[in-house]
Amino acid sequence: MRLPSIDVVTVPEPAGTARWQAVAPAGVVAGVAGLWPVPGVRPGVPELSLYVPPEWRRHGIGSRLLSAVREQATVPLLAAAVAAGSPGEAFCRRHGFRHARSRRHDLLTYCDVHQAWLGELVDTEHPGYRLRHWTGDLPGEPRVEELLRSPSGPGNAVLTAADADGDLAAYAVAVIAGPARHRARQYGPAVLPRHRGRRLGRWVNAALIQRLRQTHPRIDEIEAAAAEDHPALLAARADLGFRTLRHTHLYELSLQSKS
Repeated sequence: MRLPSIDVVTVPEPAGTARWQAVAPAGVVAGVAGLWPVPGVRPGVPELSLYVPPEWRRHGIGSRLLSAVREQATVPLLAAAVAAGSPGEAFCRRHGFRHARSRRHDLLTYCDVHQAWLGELVDTEHPGYRLRHWTGDLPGEPRVEELLRSPSGPGNAVLTAADADGDLAAYAVAVIAGPARHRARQYGPAVLPRHRGRRLGRWVNAALIQRLRQTHPRIDEIEAAAAEDHPALLAARADLGFRTLRHTHLYELSLQSKS
């Protein structure tokens, strides 16, 4: 059967993100691709999300979407997380992605969170430290310190941080992006080296979970990923109620050589 004409178009998104759609006749969406910033982890390296419904696969739509991303992206490198041994992994290898590391994805469901216990964690005093929050749309290359200095507003991201007299000590970020709008992606918690050993990561993560639900009540799940060789971070998330969801491989694609 001959494939109908497909147009790849850019979809308006908040600053710092980008999205494309493959559109068939009558406005049918035959595939989507998006770039989302990864706050505080690798500035300037967004994460690629690409999906083609089963009925539209094997027609080159994914390749056309990736070509649009490569032509229009303004970053030197992008990352993609795919399930091990999946068609997505084969797609990445076929299109020149390089395997970077293996990751575990964990999921927290709000219905499983004991709100009173969570509140006690957030209210626990950490002498010399205070919690700070920021909400808004993430810029293309988010820097935690700059976000905390800027005014909050409506947007797709929530940042919670701990500082000591203005010195950033720990932070965690949640971003609402991609097709699953009921689920947020969490990055962190990250604790700066000279502030470790004070359970600040657990503190800011608990505060983020609480704050996210207050600012985005429609969110009912949080997904977080970490390298398989980061047992301390994985254990800290498990302590807060995160459970293993799946394992993925992280691939990276250099855009330096694009014409």
